[in-house]
Amino acid sequence: MGASGKQVHPLLRLLGRRDRPQEEDVPELGALRQQLAVAHAVEQERTRIYNDLHDDVGSALLTLLHRVPDSEQQLVREILQDLRAILAHEHGVEGTLLEVLAQLRDEVEQRLLTRSIGLDWLQADTLPDPLLDRAQGMHLFRIGREAVTNAIRHANPTRVRIVVRQLASDLVFEITDDGRFDPTHIGDGRGTRSMRSRADELHGDIHWQQGTLGGTKVLLRFPLPAPPAGAGFPPTAQDGSIPR
Repeated sequence: MGASGKQVHPLLRLLGRRDRPQEEDVPELGALRQQLAVAHAVEQERTRIYNDLHDDVGSALLTLLHRVPDSEQQLVREILQDLRAILAHEHGVEGTLLEVLAQLRDEVEQRLLTRSIGLDWLQADTLPDPLLDRAQGMHLFRIGREAVTNAIRHANPTRVRIVVRQLASDLVFEITDDGRFDPTHIGDGRGTRSMRSRADELHGDIHWQQGTLGGTKVLLRFPLPAPPAGAGFPPTAQDGSIPR
């Protein structure tokens, strides 16, 4: 324990010493080294699995693409594209808010283009651009991706509209399709649960409703990271509308 009576973590106690570790510290150092070695081995194995998925499964899908009838080639292309996108962002999405949104927009455009579905991306020009950590970027990216996936699979839309705006210190992210609105697909499915869990990780909320285009609207709202000291969020209209 320290002078204040609080228990001090062994690693902090070791780092706080200027002299060489004493003999009683050796077991603790050995345990720490072992933990680091295990973590490193797990990360190496995870990377190997990702590489195997990319090389083996990707190669198999490319081979299949040239063997299936023309009527089924589009499905194989979609699976291959989804696999590449998942592997590319499995370790997280890093960057500022605008950079993450740009990555998401690029993928959504490509996915919808292959299905001849139009995209209307409406993004406020006054959006702030705070740095998102890897987890925040990944959660936002995955929620957007899953919402588009659900629209493609269940709504049969011809257009998808995505609106990104700021309301006070929150980001509001909306995805609406013009397809079918089916409440039975909004419930306890794995995708829906994952989206709710990611919204919780962002300290925000997410809900589904019938959209103005006739299909489903997914509405995500979460607080943006605080701007650096001396900076502030740009002013927005009280209703969070997009400036024209």
